[in-house]
Amino acid sequence: MSWKPKIVQTNKPVYIAIAEQLEQDIKSGNLLPGTQLPPQRELADFLDINVSTISRAFKTCTQKGLLSSTIGSGTFVSYDSLANLHVVPQQNVPSLIELGSLIPEDISYEEITQILKKMMAEPDFGRLFGYGNLTTTLWQKEAVAKLIARAGYQATKKPLLPATGGQNAIAAILAGLFHAGDRIGTDPLTYPGVKSAAKMLGIQLVPIRHEQNEVCEGGLLYACKNDKIKGLYIMPDYQNPTAHMMSDQCRSMIARVAKEQGLIIIEDGIHSLLCKHPQKAVAAYAPEQTVYIASLSKTISPGLRLSYIVTPKQYQEILADALYNLNLTVSPFLLELASRVMASEKAMQLADTHRRLAVERNKIVNEILEDYTVLGADESIFRWLILPGKWTGESFERVAYEAGVQVYGSERFAVGKAKPVAAVRLAVAAPKTPEDLKQALITISALLKSDKT
Repeated sequence: MSWKPKIVQTNKPVYIAIAEQLEQDIKSGNLLPGTQLPPQRELADFLDINVSTISRAFKTCTQKGLLSSTIGSGTFVSYDSLANLHVVPQQNVPSLIELGSLIPEDISYEEITQILKKMMAEPDFGRLFGYGNLTTTLWQKEAVAKLIARAGYQATKKPLLPATGGQNAIAAILAGLFHAGDRIGTDPLTYPGVKSAAKMLGIQLVPIRHEQNEVCEGGLLYACKNDKIKGLYIMPDYQNPTAHMMSDQCRSMIARVAKEQGLIIIEDGIHSLLCKHPQKAVAAYAPEQTVYIASLSKTISPGLRLSYIVTPKQYQEILADALYNLNLTVSPFLLELASRVMASEKAMQLADTHRRLAVERNKIVNEILEDYTVLGADESIFRWLILPGKWTGESFERVAYEAGVQVYGSERFAVGKAKPVAAVRLAVAAPKTPEDLKQALITISALLKSDKT
């Protein structure tokens, strides 16, 4: 058998002791990612205990994100079981060029400053420092709906709930609409934020089979039938980490299958405003099945830590309760400032600026890494570098860090049992200057040509 645990006599229930031993063996490296565990009945016979005890132990580790199982395929050590899901800048290493975290390019926010100054001059400015509520005013909602329409979704008639950032919106949606033990489909490589939120809430993520780099109908139907998924998390525009743009055919297919199977779609539109000519959101095809998230931090300003949940009417009260119970309601001051930025058209001007600067930076990427496969459009603030030779995402991330460049390997984004493609995400907008970006890319190019695996 691939794993032969020993039952140690403790005061803990046997299933907890087995789960703890399994977790320890995974974290110590005795059980490597992708390892298939023995069948539950075989393991139960080996330990001379009930199968239900093994099932409870496996379920405990699955809810922690350590295991992945599919009916008919068995149980495997998740490929991201040891991956670090924290993708935040390394502020304590000043010599490190940040090419890992998705930080928009540092631009002048004079437009926002001018709006703030006008707000401060108003006699009732102090009212914005009280407690907020869970709804927006009519003019604020109109401002948000107009911005979301620019991203491909006409959401004027839908309930809208503000939240403190896209990550928090995801946590509230998972907490409000799902329960521990539920399964949600995702891309095989997906945003680490949804992984960490699901792990915290005991929700299992299931990778949906891809064809031509996007969710295929057969894979989605298989997951509905065999994995009993209740929902589907997607990022159609500039998918994180691959920067893939979902086709119209795939969007309409997902909407149709969701209607037929009763799936809840969580559509993350965090990067959609970067699209100069946006496609229709999946929510536009299936508005009653889709909870849509619009966010400002990546496309407008990082300081506007705001997101908006556009929800079908039947989920409005549940999600409002989740936001309240998780203390994710928005400050009136920030909500007012963001609303005025959107209403004044400054938001789209800033989004256009981010797009233009991304194009300029991606010219540098295309030039220096022209000999390698770098996926993603020039308007994207990140790219997906496919690694040659014997590199893995993890090994290249480590060597690049030692050379003074932070990138994030594919293992951080992997879902399920399958070994991810050898690749790293390059956050091209994160370096402070184009010169820093160029230096980091020259370092990466030199490493790719070396044999330091």
